[in-house]
Amino acid sequence: MTVSSPSLYTLDVSRSRETAAAVARLLSRPAGEVAVIGLASSGLAAARLLRHIGFDVYASDRSDSASTRDAADAMRALGVTVDLGQHDIPRISRAAFVVVSPGVPPEIAPLQAARTANVPVVSEVEVALRLMPATRAIAVTGTNGKTTTTALVGHLLRALGENAMDAGNIGVPLCDVAIRESRPDWLALELSSFQLHDTPGLMPTVGVLTTLSADHLDRYPSVDAYYADKQRMFANAEASSRWVVSADSADIATMISGVPGTVARFSVHGEADGWYDRSSNQLIVDGTPFMSRDDVPLLGDHNVANVLAAVLAVLRADKAFATADARSHMAQAITRFVALPHRLEPVADYNGVLWINDSKATNVDSTLVALQGMTRPIIHLLGGRHKGESYNALAAPLLAHGKAVLCYGEAGEQAARELREALGDRADMVQWLRDATFDQVVETASSLAKSGDAVLLSPACSSYDMFNNYAERGARFAELARAHA
Repeated sequence: MTVSSPSLYTLDVSRSRETAAAVARLLSRPAGEVAVIGLASSGLAAARLLRHIGFDVYASDRSDSASTRDAADAMRALGVTVDLGQHDIPRISRAAFVVVSPGVPPEIAPLQAARTANVPVVSEVEVALRLMPATRAIAVTGTNGKTTTTALVGHLLRALGENAMDAGNIGVPLCDVAIRESRPDWLALELSSFQLHDTPGLMPTVGVLTTLSADHLDRYPSVDAYYADKQRMFANAEASSRWVVSADSADIATMISGVPGTVARFSVHGEADGWYDRSSNQLIVDGTPFMSRDDVPLLGDHNVANVLAAVLAVLRADKAFATADARSHMAQAITRFVALPHRLEPVADYNGVLWINDSKATNVDSTLVALQGMTRPIIHLLGGRHKGESYNALAAPLLAHGKAVLCYGEAGEQAARELREALGDRADMVQWLRDATFDQVVETASSLAKSGDAVLLSPACSSYDMFNNYAERGARFAELARAHA
């Protein structure tokens, strides 16, 4: 766990706004050198855009790997000076401002030095937003559900005939959008807590908060610090602001309390601006039926919540989107929406066994939601790199539908121990596959599966012990599932 100073997560609204204003001024008259910390996709996109508008750029990354070398070559071709395996801290301290990639922790020495020298530190999202003042954004954050909700928002906007793009944490760096000659009128913008930490000027047309629970405790010193970064979504709230939030979370109710603007709430447990009426099997939006649950082609109550969040966000974004005709178009568009890869994605169904790829479930709360949506006996694949959470909360749905839990990877021993204690008399469903490869874990699952079962990859952990990312893990699971099927 990190030992970051809590002050790094304490929002000073006045200073935050000064940082946003300073960067906006610098971007209006490019001169001098900007430092980019981190050579991942967002760092490369930022360097490309900054060079395009006239800045000199220095980029650095403490990693010297094949991927960072490839990024460094691409940057050098743009005229960027690059250091790998080190940071030139005096040079960074003299920069006009610093652009930091979201994977870079805020306590590292070059960022501390920049702040000490009063050099503004911002995300590539901040840079791009300042250069796209005419583009309106529906910004989405949350512990879980933000990617699907963002994709739904973009899907609905395009169904209404709008020129809209999905960007941000969903996979397209915003600077790659800003560099285009033809920019979209609307953004469906997914924002992680890491991105929010360094995006001080954010003022979305509508801001959406999907869920809130402990996550990333391998990076944050506490849950409060993680929540503090999520709360930055509301830092520039004013009376005209529009927000869409879950009504099913006490933590969200606390976070939104006193925030200026109008708030629309969604729920799968009770009446709200958008809610799921189980008695009629209807999604109700603003007091009238919107569509049948049977017409939503996504598994689980959490995806019903995601649909309600996206619909409310688009309805609140512009009066033109709130007409009866627009509602009808959106309902039809949802019936055509395809589940995103690695998010409760059915990848094989053979001999009565359903294989489900939920590799994106990298925290316990996300896996809990997946398990609660299951109706078949489950063979559950759980493991990877531990992120600081207890696995005990998974016991209740496993008692209801669990057939076997296969614990693997770096977190396997701890997960197996905690679940056995929590499951009591049913502890024998848990297996710790010590030293097993991922392929061997899937082979074991296949040997246990019988007609009527579901094999569920929902790891509750990051993928970094065995894979480069969750997508690589999910793709391998899908490949193996189809081979076994």
